[in-house]
Amino acid sequence: MRARIYQPAKTATQSGRAKTHDWVLEYETARKPRPDPLMGWSGASDTQGQVRLSFETRAAAEAYAVRQGLEVQVAEPQPLAVKPKAYAENFAHKRKGLWTH
Repeated sequence: MRARIYQPAKTATQSGRAKTHDWVLEYETARKPRPDPLMGWSGASDTQGQVRLSFETRAAAEAYAVRQGLEVQVAEPQPLAVKPKAYAENFAHKRKGLWTH
């Protein structure tokens, strides 16, 4: 069985970085979801695709995968580029953009 280990990115709808420090292990689905003939909802008989485990460190996630005999693909996190800004910079005299109001 295959799994993927990664550090999740921050959500686009929030400015905070909560839930981005842990490492996540997700199982890859073995089969494609198929539509239910009666209702049309997508479903699969593979329940491992619904499992999502969180670990405090990458080493703990990899150790769990080794104990379970999983083939693992590790995705390295992208470096975070933070550009510090202040509200006062909107009104600076050296501002290079045009005023829009």
